[in-house]
Amino acid sequence: MPDPHPNRLNLPSDQDATGRTLGEEELSSLREVIRRGTLISTKGTFVRQFQDRFAARLGVRHAFACSSGTAAIHCAVVALDLEPGDEVITSPITDMGALAPLLYQGLIPVFADVDPATYTVTADTIRERLSPKTRAVVVTHLFGYPADMDPILDVAKRHQLAVIEDCAQAFLAEDRGRLVGTMGTIGCFSLQQGKHITTGEGGLVVTNDAALARRIELFINKAWGYGDANPDHYFLALNYRMSELAGAVGLAQLPKLDEVVKRRVIAAHALSHALRGLAGVDVPAERLNARHVFWKYCLRVDPGIVAGGVGPLAATLREAGIAAVPRYIQKPAFACAVFSEQRTFGRSRYPFTLARPEALDYSPQHFPGTTLALERTIVIPWNERYTERHVAGIARAITDAVANAREPVYSAS
Repeated sequence: MPDPHPNRLNLPSDQDATGRTLGEEELSSLREVIRRGTLISTKGTFVRQFQDRFAARLGVRHAFACSSGTAAIHCAVVALDLEPGDEVITSPITDMGALAPLLYQGLIPVFADVDPATYTVTADTIRERLSPKTRAVVVTHLFGYPADMDPILDVAKRHQLAVIEDCAQAFLAEDRGRLVGTMGTIGCFSLQQGKHITTGEGGLVVTNDAALARRIELFINKAWGYGDANPDHYFLALNYRMSELAGAVGLAQLPKLDEVVKRRVIAAHALSHALRGLAGVDVPAERLNARHVFWKYCLRVDPGIVAGGVGPLAATLREAGIAAVPRYIQKPAFACAVFSEQRTFGRSRYPFTLARPEALDYSPQHFPGTTLALERTIVIPWNERYTERHVAGIARAITDAVANAREPVYSAS
């Protein structure tokens, strides 16, 4: 039986070795860990080296490795030592791993709308959600694109707010020459399978503040004061340690990061060049003073030109071998049951019981940018193994799919 898709692309995937830089360096580091027999980071050296070298690469004073990107956000929130019922402004287009830590600390996530072209919160949308209970802002650099930080930092300074940068998808992204994660109070990174570098699961937390660094390090270690003269469990905390095995992989991955980012950017710019001017489709937005590092490649689709919009177009691309996903997330975070039905701790609804009614107002009129962004977005998988041939194939598949889906234009007669 003939293949119905003879021109189907065979693309590298970041879910396996075809789209990753994992190799002999990682295997050598792992062999050394096993040879030593010390797999716990409190006794080993690989996690410590990984932390020190990541801090040096970013130019920050402190970096700590932990078990996941979710753990990294949790560490950052705990470091601020906020009170139950305090409000933290964040994005509705984000992973639940960036929101659950807030709820676990008894905090109220207050969602700010996003710019539909960049998918990031802005100073204006943050300002609209401020209240006397606001204590911090989480700025998510989504898909590898840095938020416009200077106006956000100005708002934070004026209102004495901490700024947590969620850089899970944005290793080495820059805003005005500054690396993401270094501009706010605390920066958080993810080392999950599909990120720019990976340890399978893992996270990193960075800061220049010594007091915050102390709380982060303690929280990762159940708040036990390793090395203190009279150690104790100083406050309620968890075990979020990274193992030496993961640290060994991270240590081998880190020297590859700059080249990984370079390859992703070159390939993404080549695709943008090939698609620019294609009616009904906009390529990723990029400010002149910012560096996009392309965790994924996002198209914005005009359903008034491309019949059916993102759903049918993504399906056509999947038939061509491109694992395209419409909308990124199927609904804003606040529409998930955790928020819409307040499913938290038993039937208590805590911490929502501490919230102002306005903080829990998720009415659509507050989120026009979020709605537009999700309705028009197709996410294309991206990795450092894409070649010119892969990019050309992706461009051809997108161009053909859009041409076949475009609304017919009839001339007057």
